[in-house]
Amino acid sequence: MRSHLKLGLITLPLIAAGAGILAYMIATSPPPERKVLTERATAVRAIVTRNAPLVPTVKGFGLASPAHTFEAITQVGGIVEYVNPDLEKGAILPAGSVLLRLSPVDFDLAIAQARANIRAIEAVLAELAITAENQTAALAIEAEALVLKAQELNRIETLFTGGTVSQSTLDSARTAHLTQRQKVLAIKSTLALLPTQREVQLQQIAVQQANLETARLNLARTELTLPFPARVSAVAVETGQYLSIGKTAAELDGIAIAEVVTQIPVGAMRDILRSARPLAGPLATDPAMLSEILHGLNLKAEVRLQLGDEVVRWPATLDRISDTIDQKTGTVGVIVQVNTAYSSAEPGKRPPLAKGMFVEVALRAAPVSGIAVPRSALRGGQVMIADDDNRLLPVPVVPFLVQDGIALITEGLTEGQRVVVSDPVPAVPGMLLEVTEDMDLMARLTRESAE
Repeated sequence: MRSHLKLGLITLPLIAAGAGILAYMIATSPPPERKVLTERATAVRAIVTRNAPLVPTVKGFGLASPAHTFEAITQVGGIVEYVNPDLEKGAILPAGSVLLRLSPVDFDLAIAQARANIRAIEAVLAELAITAENQTAALAIEAEALVLKAQELNRIETLFTGGTVSQSTLDSARTAHLTQRQKVLAIKSTLALLPTQREVQLQQIAVQQANLETARLNLARTELTLPFPARVSAVAVETGQYLSIGKTAAELDGIAIAEVVTQIPVGAMRDILRSARPLAGPLATDPAMLSEILHGLNLKAEVRLQLGDEVVRWPATLDRISDTIDQKTGTVGVIVQVNTAYSSAEPGKRPPLAKGMFVEVALRAAPVSGIAVPRSALRGGQVMIADDDNRLLPVPVVPFLVQDGIALITEGLTEGQRVVVSDPVPAVPGMLLEVTEDMDLMARLTRESAE
């Protein structure tokens, strides 16, 4: 009974009073403020396009090696009589230096023997000449005797016909006549053989002359000289040592010209060739044709050596393309030559381009004008730009050249446009943008394009 009384006298009036107060507050309070929905701009970074030249460049690495090497190979055998005291590994020798000399004794004897043989044959020729004179004189005498014998035979035959002389006298006359004829024929045969004998002796002289020249040549081969300035890379000879024919006594590397063989991707080579000759047709990947094309282009080459924080550079010339393409790596060997490998060296400051140095090779074509944008700004064959209303606008482009982190656009973009370089997510065409120019990136693009 008491709880019901408490509910009716206290609780219900309080609830009613609270409801009334709430109703009053709702009725007298102002309506809620309405907020107008506005478009939210997406923050992006952009660069302002500028028409600037880009130097097409391809790079590769390789080992330096001498363009010319010399192997001191003996062409004759003999005892080593002299060895150049400077013929030591690492030493640099000038052109014309005598590297070693073999004993000339055997070859001097060969020359003396050949000369003696020639003199002997010349004596035989002189004897043949005298024999020819004697036989000619003898032939004249025997021919006169034959005439007399013939006359005597005719006289005896006349007498025999008249019955004055006997048959035996006639036979004796005929025998004497035949004997004289035989003497004449023998002399004529001797004279006829003399030219042949003389020709045989002349041929023998030719053989001995050849032997003499061979002996002289072998004598000259006993001395090995250096044809060009070179650095000694290996030595395998000592004084008193016997060297057989074909033995390598020393190896030397030319210092005038150095070569570097670097492997460059075929696609990169095609790009730089296309940049150098933009109006030409498709480029073949045949190494022989590439070599012909390269020699007609004004491509610049440079060899670089990293020495700590310093980079040593050598101007180089593009010489040739290797004859094969590496099927595994898809690269082609490019050979450049440095004509100042040693001549530009400065002790303590600039090292020579020595054999075995691992260097970088850069090939450059003539600059190409266009719009340089970061490679990362290319998205599916298009770039995003911020238009005059700060709206995102996709523009399809085909890069003329992609090099390292730069893409060169020659068509599709104009100077002064803002290319979005950040990645708005999601990238919706027409979306509102809050554009901030990336000055650092613009400066880096300008710097890298000029390198």
